[in-house]
Amino acid sequence: MTDAARAGAVRPAVKSGSVGARLLAALLGLVGFVLTGGGLWLIALGGSPWYLAAGLVSLTSATGLFRARGFAGLLYGVFLVATLVWAMAEAGLAPWPLVARLAGPAVIGLLVSALATGARSRLASLVASLTIGFVIALAFMLPHPESFLGQASVDQGGNQVAAADWLHYGNEQGGSRFSPAVDITPANVAGLKVAWTYHTGSGPQARYNNFEAVPIEANGMVTFCTGYNDVIALDAATGKQRWRWRAHDDMTNVVAATCRGVARFVVPGASGLCSSRIITATLDSRMVALDALSGVPCPDFGHNGTVDLREGMGPLVKGYSFVTSAPAIVRGKAVIGGWILDGQYVGEPSGVIRAFDAVTGRLAWAWDMGRPDRTGAPGPGERYTPGTPNSWAPISADETLGMVYLPLGNSTPDYFGAYRNPVSEHYSSGVVALDAETGRERWMFQTTHHDIWDYDGASQPVLFDLPSPGGTIPALAQATKRAQLFLLDRRTGKPLTQVVENAVSQQAAPGERPAPTQPFSMGMPDLSGPNLTESMMWGMTPIDQMICRIMFRQAEYKGPLTPIQLNRRTIEYPGYVGGMDWGSVTIDPVRQLLLVNTNRFANYNMLITRAEARKRGIRVIDGKAAADSAGAQPMEGTPYAVDVRPFVSPLFMPCQQPPYGFMSAVDLKTRKLVWNQPFGTTRNAGPLGKPLGLALPMGVPSSGGAISTASGLTFIGASQDGMIRAYDSRTGRVLWEEVLPYGGQATPMTYKLRGGRQFVVIAAGGSAGMLVPTGDMVVAYALP
Repeated sequence: MTDAARAGAVRPAVKSGSVGARLLAALLGLVGFVLTGGGLWLIALGGSPWYLAAGLVSLTSATGLFRARGFAGLLYGVFLVATLVWAMAEAGLAPWPLVARLAGPAVIGLLVSALATGARSRLASLVASLTIGFVIALAFMLPHPESFLGQASVDQGGNQVAAADWLHYGNEQGGSRFSPAVDITPANVAGLKVAWTYHTGSGPQARYNNFEAVPIEANGMVTFCTGYNDVIALDAATGKQRWRWRAHDDMTNVVAATCRGVARFVVPGASGLCSSRIITATLDSRMVALDALSGVPCPDFGHNGTVDLREGMGPLVKGYSFVTSAPAIVRGKAVIGGWILDGQYVGEPSGVIRAFDAVTGRLAWAWDMGRPDRTGAPGPGERYTPGTPNSWAPISADETLGMVYLPLGNSTPDYFGAYRNPVSEHYSSGVVALDAETGRERWMFQTTHHDIWDYDGASQPVLFDLPSPGGTIPALAQATKRAQLFLLDRRTGKPLTQVVENAVSQQAAPGERPAPTQPFSMGMPDLSGPNLTESMMWGMTPIDQMICRIMFRQAEYKGPLTPIQLNRRTIEYPGYVGGMDWGSVTIDPVRQLLLVNTNRFANYNMLITRAEARKRGIRVIDGKAAADSAGAQPMEGTPYAVDVRPFVSPLFMPCQQPPYGFMSAVDLKTRKLVWNQPFGTTRNAGPLGKPLGLALPMGVPSSGGAISTASGLTFIGASQDGMIRAYDSRTGRVLWEEVLPYGGQATPMTYKLRGGRQFVVIAAGGSAGMLVPTGDMVVAYALP
């Protein structure tokens, strides 16, 4: 045997690459296998063929790498170039959609360029990967396609004031969240520092114990409530505790605990104890009046300072009905609604609205929409009409017009409405104006017909004066979870801008009867964003993006207000957190601006049969044991239960592409967007709910609201990244931002002391529901 023959006898038939190349080939082969299988599934659902093509190319390149063939790197380089073209065709230069499509393949391309056989092959992969990196970097340097900064007109008003208190939840009875304070300006806001902090301390725990209070300030005292209803008063200059009233709520097995604020009432002509009083309500259905200076219960209010809110409600299971928002004070009365536990059964506790004399605590009137003829308490053996829509969000009032304005929820159960009565159908998910003296209805406007999406009225109606060619109009801005803004005449409820009834999908679960049309506010900007499409699906990698595309194709989605389906996932967009939620909007009357934070986050919901619900253990909460059905609601009394969940990938990342949150300003004169930009960073976000700690500008969900000042600033916490920010109200530029000790899932407030400084204060309590670290702090900022 010759030497050549001998050498040929021991040479392997197939040459393999290096160990590194083989490992990379195995990884690329695994990716190719998943993409090929998922790509075939996606094509079968009518989706994009790209993932199948990517899978086949990955498998071929993996084979070439493993066998040390020179084509592997060249093929993968060509694939990367084609991927770049495809990605830009689908996403343009939007940075986060490009990252999902390109980052993973580019990283693999860099490894291929190091391990592939052949210089040309390696070079092709390297150049393609670097080109992709350059395009992604360029995209992050450019503003998001929906982001723009503007320049609002401004009347140079806002003269120096001796003091600027914050007397109500929204500063004014109408909830404008606007302050005349001008000491902190766009020129000096960057100098804000922590002035004082206060820890509320731990209290009784609920599954969701939310510290969302907006403090009020008067006479040098800052007063607020904790999520478990303790009321605390602090020195407004130092943050030192003046007094604390302990509610001693029984919160055993309570699902959610929230108190967003307290009310203040000054008794006309009175002096001494309780001449100025704090009025609040508790989780165990009490209304309490406390002396504003000492925290002592007012002996002339109800029974030793307490009114029992259970009267007239009939049998109540603990945790089903309580007040979460501050009472509205108007014409000597404290007006309250109440929160009703979602989705349990047909005929849950009544959503009755009641007004109590702010001095004596006696019932002044009750608006029971099921019994409009009766404005007093039910008689013996009777109760307020069960199952009627409630009003849990903050309430507004107009002292001059003598009217009180309430956002209304939807009648429970939330996701199936075929069994609702005509009264509930009429009032659900709207805003109603009541006569403050009598409780009689003055007008009503519905923002969602036959609500089967949990689009209840969560935002405080905001009152303001709107200049017009014919004179000033008393106006009302009603924000909605649908991200629709309705502008109404608050005297009559008539729209001030065009509202159109548009046809919507009628395909629903058996027995359901969706409304044929829904109101759309055509005269104001639609802040919900474009309708979702397959190409808008997202993920950290092409694999989970592909999975999200499959999920999208499998689901029912016909645009806004798609009725929920039985045994098939339905995409609800925006989801039940909005759009706009309880943070509502702020009005800057100097610049005639409406400023608001919005969410763009979808839900992935489905009705399930009663048999399936029982099999899964989805049961009615009975007040005896904490129930956690992972987002499911029993809806007893209907044919179905409901499974409600976020629309997320297996990595628990949103399936729709960013941004998920925006901050916007609307010119109230032209009804046009002045500026609009993604709100918040990825600082507290990451796969599987684990923060990566990278503060990248994505636009994240928020919970809470904004305030504005006469000096031209808009302050807001709210975002998932745990920051508080100051925007230039006219231009949308961020002028100051600070990391809060815990998330600021609340609305800030501001005040200026007589002869002293202006402070900005926020409750930093975080939010377990938003995956934001929770805490117990109040933080005040001021200029040094």
